[in-house]
Amino acid sequence: MDTYTAPDTFHGTVLITGATQGLGLHLARDLAGRGATLLLHGRDRARLDRAAAEARELSAGRAEVRTYLADLSDLDQVRAMAAAVRAAEPRLDVLVNNAVAGGGSEPLRREFGAQGHELRFTVNYLTPYLLTKELLPLLSASAPARVVQVASMGQAPVDLDDVMMERGYEGLEAYLRSKLAMIMSTFDLAEEETARTGVTINALHPAHLMDTEGVRAYGLTPAVSIEEGVRPTVRLIADPALTGVTGRYFDRFTDARAHDQAYDTEARKRLTALTRELLGL
Repeated sequence: MDTYTAPDTFHGTVLITGATQGLGLHLARDLAGRGATLLLHGRDRARLDRAAAEARELSAGRAEVRTYLADLSDLDQVRAMAAAVRAAEPRLDVLVNNAVAGGGSEPLRREFGAQGHELRFTVNYLTPYLLTKELLPLLSASAPARVVQVASMGQAPVDLDDVMMERGYEGLEAYLRSKLAMIMSTFDLAEEETARTGVTINALHPAHLMDTEGVRAYGLTPAVSIEEGVRPTVRLIADPALTGVTGRYFDRFTDARAHDQAYDTEARKRLTALTRELLGL
């Protein structure tokens, strides 16, 4: 599947979180050139406006581009953004949960979101879960629709007795756990929602150590360009061959196996119950 070639045109409406830098920005550029309707999320107005202007220019007028401002470490802002999208957009074909909090430049400093939950667990796991749930009515009304979860091959087991990592905190470890939590929820949400709503939900590792701000901030050496991660992600967004495929984890183009905990149904059940409690669902 490394030979996958994306279609020249894609006219669906795609919401990309974290679209002002890294993979999200490169996805926006790619999809703009294919004529997609882009809903770009960011937390910095100036950067968000620049990303939108660039997407419009690259599309040569073929793409509609609209922006949504929110800090995804604040779950109230996540809910407000979802409400704004539901109110303003006639359809949503693809939600790309891409925004990420990496290991951080001070990995021993435990950080928090607005609701007091550990930052990486919030941005990388709770927010994608909540945003997906909040946008399912619009996605379902646009079905067949897709949710693409940008996860990672870097995964570490979630301590379900200490999901906020109050003991032995380290930023990269928090990131690895949050990404496995995302994959675990991908499997559960697919089981719960695809048959009911017509929305498929899949996760992927787009590329190893892309040249992003997050990778460099933690002190890691990038191994590949961001462009390496674009094509596998666009495939999950646009490939007709994946219509109906749901509840999978892809390592780039390969339908792969995630960490063993992702297949532990009891662990997933505990994580879901805890998640719903934390989110008030």
